[in-house]
Amino acid sequence: MARTAEVVRNTKETQISVSVDLDGSGVSDVQTGVGFFDHMLDSFARHGGIDLTVRTQGDLHIDFHHTVEDTGIVIGQAINKALDGFKGIRRFGHAYIPMDETLTRCAIDLSNRPYLIWKVAFKTQKIGEIDTELFKEFHHAFAMNLGACVHLETLYGDNSHHIAESGFKALARALRTAVELDPKTHGHAPSTKGVL
Repeated sequence: MARTAEVVRNTKETQISVSVDLDGSGVSDVQTGVGFFDHMLDSFARHGGIDLTVRTQGDLHIDFHHTVEDTGIVIGQAINKALDGFKGIRRFGHAYIPMDETLTRCAIDLSNRPYLIWKVAFKTQKIGEIDTELFKEFHHAFAMNLGACVHLETLYGDNSHHIAESGFKALARALRTAVELDPKTHGHAPSTKGVL
């Protein structure tokens, strides 16, 4: 079965459509109106092995907050929908991503018990035009709407671009492992409960 989904979410602040293919080849087509954020989502798709299309129109004349957070909500919802109850997957994943002087670690549990541990400190308040504090908002929205327990920590680093990008890549690589089909589950949710 194809593990694909499309989600559309329209509010007074943002209009968003997202489509995902969990078994794609990492092809992305992302347009949010925020250049660096588009770059991060392209990287997320490539390293996650997920085909990702995003169209976000947000109230950028106010700031980037609604655009970034709401896009995280819809991407999380789309991946959750494509996973169809988390049946047959490995469930857990982790990754270490070095990027020059920076090293970031991510561990993920697709448990339907969403949580975010965020131990990431940026050296600057902005990267280009985007506020670095918005990356936590994205990851929180993503985790809550995917139903994922995510622990993301930059172990060390100086360059804010490297810190942000290594975080998105670590999340992507951890997710890539967690969503892989595991033949030992025989198509069931990987839990003693029988469901997630």
